[in-house]
Amino acid sequence: MTDSNEPASRREAEANMPFEIDPASVRTEYELLHLMRRLISRYGFAHFMIARLPLADEQRFSERLVLSNWPAELVQQYDAGETFQTSELVERLRQTKLPVTGGPELMEPAGKGAGKAAVIRLPPHAGMGHFAVLLHTTYGEPFVAVLSGTRDEPAGAERATLYLALLQLFECLERTFDAGSGAREKLSSREVKCLRWAAAGKSSDEIAIILGISAYTVSSYFKSATRKLDAVNRMQAIARAMRMKLI
Repeated sequence: MTDSNEPASRREAEANMPFEIDPASVRTEYELLHLMRRLISRYGFAHFMIARLPLADEQRFSERLVLSNWPAELVQQYDAGETFQTSELVERLRQTKLPVTGGPELMEPAGKGAGKAAVIRLPPHAGMGHFAVLLHTTYGEPFVAVLSGTRDEPAGAERATLYLALLQLFECLERTFDAGSGAREKLSSREVKCLRWAAAGKSSDEIAIILGISAYTVSSYFKSATRKLDAVNRMQAIARAMRMKLI
């Protein structure tokens, strides 16, 4: 007869083993995504998210996201409701350096009247618990890392292991930020301007009028910027430029 507690027992045994990460060996965002997926699979989570901690700006939630496998419809809800910056999660992370855990209420506005609208708990996030930590880059910029799932709240050695794993993964992520310094030197001022206006929702024709150049020239700038950022298309180039804080 198969032991019904076998999956839980296996997870408990694995929790006592270190999650092997060699930050120096992680060179690309794809490799980092693979490691994040391994982490949540090993510890029974369903979703992960790393985002810049909201400050006093009005930047949309989707623009704060750096690495995530959240459902697109859920990200859109946080954009529409503007609740992330006033959430219980962000409020608690600002008050502690220790991991923060809780249920779906963590992702909702803290206190009455916070945010424009409560976020509907869409599947598969409905009923999920969250394990979150506050992390800082070498230069002090705050980020939040969140693991979400329907499993029990991490405790003891597993809690410490998850914290260390997220810290190591964040160091890998910061290395990809550093890679942007080379791209910053390579991108011309016109390429940066084209990317910035495109990120603001302007079309190539509109950008051409704004910059006083032809649409063909705008297209050429996009092609060269995409190549320099090692992106596959314009949208990915814009996303990478934003992530590297080039625009």
